[in-house]
Amino acid sequence: MHIPDGFLNGNVSGPMLAGGFGFLGYAFNRVRKSLKRRVKVKGLATFPPTDAGVETSSEFTHESKQKMLRMATVGALIFAFQMMNFPVAQGTSGHILGGVFAALVLGPFEGLLVIGIILAVQAALFGDGGIIAFGANVINMGVIGTLGGWYLFRFMKFIRPLYLRIAFVSWLTVVIAAAAASVELALSGTAALGDVLLAMVSVHALIGIGEALLTVGGIAYLRKQKQPIKIFSSQNA
Repeated sequence: MHIPDGFLNGNVSGPMLAGGFGFLGYAFNRVRKSLKRRVKVKGLATFPPTDAGVETSSEFTHESKQKMLRMATVGALIFAFQMMNFPVAQGTSGHILGGVFAALVLGPFEGLLVIGIILAVQAALFGDGGIIAFGANVINMGVIGTLGGWYLFRFMKFIRPLYLRIAFVSWLTVVIAAAAASVELALSGTAALGDVLLAMVSVHALIGIGEALLTVGGIAYLRKQKQPIKIFSSQNA
């Protein structure tokens, strides 16, 4: 699913870069605020006593540090699975996304941030996905695969068996992300839409089955180990 550099023209890669960094910046601010606790620090005394002599500061709590550790652990696991690539036509590759798993375990914006960091490391150090195409990869695998997966999961409450809903959403986000990448390649004139769409969607429909099994298995294992999972702590899950 990683799109290399040279496959998207400037009219596509430019807006995608801006959109990708915009989503990541928003996610970073959301996660940073959720990790820090605001505390009051007494300043200079005033008479009569007022809040003017009180300053506010922020600090990481024990729970915040544990959350950051979980983000790092989930990120390392997804990074390892994403390194297993399957070649697809037109120079792209297919692999497990892990976006739904990250979102359901950590939360939507935490998951997006983790996927964004993984994509940045892969592009900069391993040449897996382009630097200029980074925004498109973030949109496809992060925004669609992670944020989209979270909200699809929340929307599809009519699918009663929980693990069936997780499996279906995991599979669906892989297929949608592959279709989005196909459209971006077609808009750039890299390949005909029909050809690349057929190649990407058909391969990722199969990869999505593996994604669904791994996501369900991973969440079931964490649940059995009584590890914190965002979807089970959310009242609206």
